[in-house]
Amino acid sequence: MNKVLLASRNAKKLTELRRVVAAAGLGGLEVVGLDDVPEYPEEPETGATFEENALIKARSGALATGLPCVADDSGISVDALNGMPGVLSARWSGVHGDDEANNRLLLAQVNDVPDERRGAGFVSACALVTPAGAETVVRGEWRGVLLSEPKGDNGFGYDPLFAPNDEIAAGRSSAELSAQEKDALSHRGKALAQLIPALRTLGEKQPTAE
Repeated sequence: MNKVLLASRNAKKLTELRRVVAAAGLGGLEVVGLDDVPEYPEEPETGATFEENALIKARSGALATGLPCVADDSGISVDALNGMPGVLSARWSGVHGDDEANNRLLLAQVNDVPDERRGAGFVSACALVTPAGAETVVRGEWRGVLLSEPKGDNGFGYDPLFAPNDEIAAGRSSAELSAQEKDALSHRGKALAQLIPALRTLGEKQPTAE
């Protein structure tokens, strides 16, 4: 069994990648997270784009652990805010990973924006870097609108505020979708699906002796 590292401690992202790997029939791969490997100094995410930040994380993980490393950098781009929060999505309120505070601030910033101008899109850039230095970077996008209040308990981040165009007729937010629905529609699901050929190659390689 070959291991691939997901450079994240986000249990829900780890679960998502494991679902994608399982659904693609990649039986030769075991997905592990940062909590499963020895701790190493993580490079600061100083990139100006999602792709740059994903590569920073994936390169750092591959170099430190000797494992192929997948990293995701994702966020929400709001039309009325000129594309912000963008790469600052996870720390929009000033505290990294405080979903409730981030959602509250974003709602306040678009409070007076009319429904017809509340367009938004989730973006995910995923990078796969091998210890040999091979790099693959892919991007997935998911368009929709911002709601006026949170809905749903599934997902994480800005999911409760985002109604995808795919689901507007049903009136559901991203946080009201099942895991399987979200995998098929979401920005991260679209990006990870593009990594399947490269991940399949990794799964077919003979594991090296430790």
